[in-house]
Amino acid sequence: MALLGTMPVMAYRPTSFISWTVLLLTLLLPATNAWAQKDFKLDESDNWELVQQPDPSSPAGALARARELLANGEADRAYNMAYRWLERHGDSSLAADAYLLRADAMVAMGDYYESLYDYEYVIRRYPASPTFMLALSRELEIASLFAHGTRRKVFGLRIGDATDEAEELFIRIQERAPGSQIAEQAGIELADMYFRQRRMELAADMYAIFIEKYPKSPFIDKSRRRLIYANIATFKGPQFDIVGLREAKRELQQLIATRPAEAERIGAQALINRIVESEATKMLTTAEWYNRVGDPIAAEFFIRNMVERYPRSAATVRALDIIPGILAQLPETVLASAPDYKMLREGLVNFDRTILLDPPKVTIEGERPAISQDPPIVREGRGMPPEGTEAAEALKEQKRRAESPVNIPPGQPLPIPPGDDP
Repeated sequence: MALLGTMPVMAYRPTSFISWTVLLLTLLLPATNAWAQKDFKLDESDNWELVQQPDPSSPAGALARARELLANGEADRAYNMAYRWLERHGDSSLAADAYLLRADAMVAMGDYYESLYDYEYVIRRYPASPTFMLALSRELEIASLFAHGTRRKVFGLRIGDATDEAEELFIRIQERAPGSQIAEQAGIELADMYFRQRRMELAADMYAIFIEKYPKSPFIDKSRRRLIYANIATFKGPQFDIVGLREAKRELQQLIATRPAEAERIGAQALINRIVESEATKMLTTAEWYNRVGDPIAAEFFIRNMVERYPRSAATVRALDIIPGILAQLPETVLASAPDYKMLREGLVNFDRTILLDPPKVTIEGERPAISQDPPIVREGRGMPPEGTEAAEALKEQKRRAESPVNIPPGQPLPIPPGDDP
């Protein structure tokens, strides 16, 4: 960025070459030095009465006149006056106000990038001055314009991309005023810019930092939602890293526990179901890779873990379709400890998985969801299992009975009717 280099002297600008633009920023605030401003008070008729003003022939009076010109929309004349003032009184105590005024005039003329030279000079040269925070706020507004698509001028045409400058300005503001409201605004603006540009890794990192540094910010709910979306978007497929999905799953589970209404509004449970399916697909892809490279033991190990962790996933059904070819390559010692995949496959094929899927819940804005009045079902002798896990529990029970040593005459098959106790 050019701001890191030496700041060139700004040339005198003839008024005939200046194009007028609409004022996009709040340009005028009271001057930071009492000798450079006019003082007013309310009279008995509630009208403003001038009490004190600087001598028009003094440096303070000349600076006040330039400020009046800028307030009246004569930004080119205000710039020229501030430029001449700095040539004559560069060592004055009002120099910080003059640099700020000249930069404001350039902003009013649409020269946003050039104004950053003067703002940077004020920030670096006068860090203890009240103009320090004013210059930071001006830079934040310019950075926001650049981040939302405003281009910088190149050869007089607004054709240059300025998102890199916006990124650097947002970072600098947070470094120069840590913990302040302006730093908070810069942080959320930077995260939003990454999110709009689809730079999801950086967006997730920035939203996580923002949540940690500003837990009471009014943007905290927005940051939590976008952190989840950004983490999900970092997942590029089952062949790639899955860390982002796991982070999103953890955030969604925490959101369900702490803010259930917000979780229901964004469909947190449906997102978790999709993440679980992606996790199972990731394990299946890993198992298939081990099988292709000639390591059937590792492939069976991943499929065994997947069947235990994700018994209801579609990836488990696909895994049980390919497991016979893997089992044919395993040694007897491994086969002895393997589960009965044939029985698990038959159970999943005969089971209607659609009843396990959570139906979409549509909540009309302003309407409270209806509360079910059905009495709870309590199973005799044990607690009620989680909703939607009856089939998985039945499969596990069948597997346990099939592998347990029972006294049956040799050669007699073990009858295990689905869903019935022996």
